[in-house]
Amino acid sequence: MPRRYRPQKRVIEPDVRYNSVQVQSFINRVMKRGKKSTATRLLYDTFDLIEKQSKKDPLEVFQQALKNVSPVMEVKPRRVGGATYQVPMEVSPDRQFALATRWILASARARSGRSFSEKLASELMDAYNNTGPSVKKRDETHKMAEANRAFSHYRIGR
Repeated sequence: MPRRYRPQKRVIEPDVRYNSVQVQSFINRVMKRGKKSTATRLLYDTFDLIEKQSKKDPLEVFQQALKNVSPVMEVKPRRVGGATYQVPMEVSPDRQFALATRWILASARARSGRSFSEKLASELMDAYNNTGPSVKKRDETHKMAEANRAFSHYRIGR
């Protein structure tokens, strides 16, 4: 049963260093137990590492990495009669950012050794270069949607 109303989107203020809402939103996702200053420091350390290693603009690397990991299509389950079909759907821009962020952070946390900043820096560089586990996750999502294209006529209403 659908909701009666859609909750309002919260307005997120841009971050201090890069004046970017995306960076601030990413900081909020990195944050654990409400420790925003720690999360901010970790992300800025990550950006410094990226700048030192690749001699590229870290904001540009970050945005391209997010773009490379963002899925265009995904599958959602839909019950028709007694069967549940995996119906391919286009992904909204907000959800693309949310999924890309989640996948990048999950694969960065899963990397072994070193500090979190170093793990996140190498994950963002991998995503920027279209390699690594987060890009693999996006490819799997696209393959799943492609494989279930036969059920696309069961589009979910909205």
